Amino acid sequence: MRALLSRLRRRRPAAPAPERRGPITPPELMRRVRRIEIHTKRLVDRGVAGDYHSVFRGRGMEYSEVRPYQPGDDVRDIDWNVTARMGVPFVKQYVEERDLTVFLAIDVSGSLAFGSRGVLKRELAAEVAALLAFAALANQDRVGAALLSDRIELFLRPARRRNQVLRLVREILGRPARGGTELEATLRAALANLRQRSVLFVISDFLAPLPEGALKLAAARHDLVVVEIVDPRDLALPVTGPVALADAESGELLVAGGRRLARTHFERERARRQALADLTRKLDVDHLELRTDRPYLPALVSFFAARRRRYAR
Repeated sequence: MRALLSRLRRRRPAAPAPERRGPITPPELMRRVRRIEIHTKRLVDRGVAGDYHSVFRGRGMEYSEVRPYQPGDDVRDIDWNVTARMGVPFVKQYVEERDLTVFLAIDVSGSLAFGSRGVLKRELAAEVAALLAFAALANQDRVGAALLSDRIELFLRPARRRNQVLRLVREILGRPARGGTELEATLRAALANLRQRSVLFVISDFLAPLPEGALKLAAARHDLVVVEIVDPRDLALPVTGPVALADAESGELLVAGGRRLARTHFERERARRQALADLTRKLDVDHLELRTDRPYLPALVSFFAARRRRYAR
């Protein structure tokens, strides 16, 4: 969007930009937070927590007890000391040693305060973050978060507290939409404060320059999942015109229109998204696309299933 606006800087606006939604009042904010809590916890109870548990593993397996050998058991699990004493084969049983930390790095810059459908990108980010966090808490995992713009807006150290998740949702929805995007610097700073290995979700629309260095650093230490929030209007401008455009981060207002400009914008955005896909493939990390014009749950369930197949090989 910035590149597009710079090319059109000399054109004088001929029509007002669409109005932005006003600030959320405290009662409305609390209603939205409560709605998200109820909705996401219902999804957790219906099976999301189980899907989450099956695809995000803890640090390893802890020895629990022994039991008699049964046909089909792995012979490598035979406890030879107990077998020698008892005269019949026994195998070791293990339980998963979870001790898992989930960390959500969420872009809250101005561009997330946009949505051409029924939901803003940051509202979608808030609901998905709440769902992942409540699924983690249901599995007794710790949850932490950082809200990022051109600085770290908020850093929550990992903890097993419901109130921390509610605060996270409240902060995403209630903070004024302002600030540019410096994901490279802010994600690096957040990683420097994240001392334990984590399942790390980076949630952004990635409209700013790709934070390639920070994502490489994250992938080297953490189980990284890149969550791309997409609005249809990010990808395609109206082919008719003129239309007024407002940069969500700078507030700059310009007018654009025409098929040629729409095609140029589409090609540029397709190349940007392809660069993100290529990077996640190169780093061998998960890339989940969520759109404001589609229900997010089917995409999330498909992601869980694909990840389960990937790690079952």
